[in-house]
Amino acid sequence: MLYLALYGLTVIVVILLQVLAAVQQVGLTTLVGNREGLVLTGLAGRMERAANNSLLALALVAPAVLITHLSDAADDLADQLMLTFLLSRIAYVALYALGIVWFRTVAWIIAFVCTALLYVDLIL
Repeated sequence: MLYLALYGLTVIVVILLQVLAAVQQVGLTTLVGNREGLVLTGLAGRMERAANNSLLALALVAPAVLITHLSDAADDLADQLMLTFLLSRIAYVALYALGIVWFRTVAWIIAFVCTALLYVDLIL
């Protein structure tokens, strides 16, 4: 549960960083508007995509962690998978922000596999 809480906090930080990057790019007046047709580029665009992907990853991993916790199925494997997930997701966001594509993809795959294995661990 601690790793899930830490990841939730990570997502909040990513969203905050995305907003700050967007303010730098287009200004606060534009951001408080309706944003129709707004296309963020560069760091702001990458952070927007990383934030969206982080929310999707949170939606996928949270049920597995909660079910694991509520069913008292937490074990060392689940703990290691969640730690690896957390570290991979942090690396993913940092690599995405920096525009480093191949390593970013590897970090995403590692986190995704950890999520899938959490579900597999519940079934087995």
